[in-house]
Amino acid sequence: MALSDAKARNAKPKQKAYKLSDANSLYLLVVPAGGKYWRFDYRYEGKRKTLALGTYPEVSLLQARGKTLEAR
Repeated sequence: MALSDAKARNAKPKQKAYKLSDANSLYLLVVPAGGKYWRFDYRYEGKRKTLALGTYPEVSLLQARGKTLEAR
């Protein structure tokens, strides 16, 4: 299920960091301090890597999806 802008906007911090998943290995990481970070997971030479795409709301959901496509 794709992430919506409303879900990203209304995400509240919890005791532990958690992820809100979008399509194509893109997710929004919500940390206890209140920050929301766009992350993209991929594999390179068989190893899992994570690319930071920016913070929400400075980088919108549409921009994060575009950056994911560029990175692929």
